[in-house]
Amino acid sequence: MLAVATHGLGFLSVGSRLAPLGWAPFFADQLRPGDGAPGRIMAMERTGARIALGDHERTAPLGGRWYRLAPEHRPTVGDWVAFDLAGGRIERLLKRKTVLKRIGAGTRAEIQLMGANIDTLFIVAACHETLNLARIERYLNLAEQARILAVLVLTKRDLAAAPEEQIQKAHDLRPDLSIECVDARNAESVRALAPRGRPGATIALAGPSGVGKSTLVNTLSGAPVQATGGIRQGDGEGRHTTTRRSLHPLPDGGLLLDTPGLRELRIPAAEEGDVAEVLAAVEALAKRCRFANCRHGTEPDCAVRAAIAAGQLDPHRLERYRTLKGQVDRR
Repeated sequence: MLAVATHGLGFLSVGSRLAPLGWAPFFADQLRPGDGAPGRIMAMERTGARIALGDHERTAPLGGRWYRLAPEHRPTVGDWVAFDLAGGRIERLLKRKTVLKRIGAGTRAEIQLMGANIDTLFIVAACHETLNLARIERYLNLAEQARILAVLVLTKRDLAAAPEEQIQKAHDLRPDLSIECVDARNAESVRALAPRGRPGATIALAGPSGVGKSTLVNTLSGAPVQATGGIRQGDGEGRHTTTRRSLHPLPDGGLLLDTPGLRELRIPAAEEGDVAEVLAAVEALAKRCRFANCRHGTEPDCAVRAAIAAGQLDPHRLERYRTLKGQVDRR
């Protein structure tokens, strides 16, 4: 193995200290002669990155050289890096296994990295209110593009009159979707999520404010690592309580990455094939329309509208398809 042959630490010696943080041969094989110590970015601070090196942590400032790069090539939470212990700086990023990214809100539409080297994405939604299926589908698309396993976590089960109805709506959206319904404040209820957090695995949480992400982080972590907030009066939206992305070790192994509440989620640059993957049912029907450029509106012999009329396709699914398609066409 390259890391053993050319790097003084080697995978075996480094692995014993870094394995709980997700260190694996995939990263060890990237180490080169003269590289600094491997470490993982645990949090992005205002002026730099906090890096775990196995037996201690260091904070490295991020100089101008990083910000001259495209956003995709800058450090983000979850990255593995080669760290110069003497100089106190990041030498280079190691290649990522996965990365979650989104298009930021506003007119600049710049890519924003949400986290790297993630194994599972918990899409968090509250089941005591009507599920926003379009939003859930966008998160699913985000996970699929990154090739990350997605699990829908429905919180606030204790407040839901009929949580099984929301579970069924989610299953109607994706019959094969893994779904867990929990009371985020109850450790026994949250234990259903424990198998996802195997030692060394990294789980990311994503969802809008007010659905209980920070409460879920605290319960899973067994400690108050995130502040929690209530619901704003007037618009029913949650208060933002997480202001930075950070990794939290779990008691039984694994790590949890909490992301700030996302009020607007736009999918990263994608080809039409990505939309076809997410909404395969609509795309398959569209191939049977008379016109190749059918917009499934008033055109004759539209197979998609025919399927809706026959009860074979949920009309809301077509609307969600148009939303995702529109995001792609605007780029």
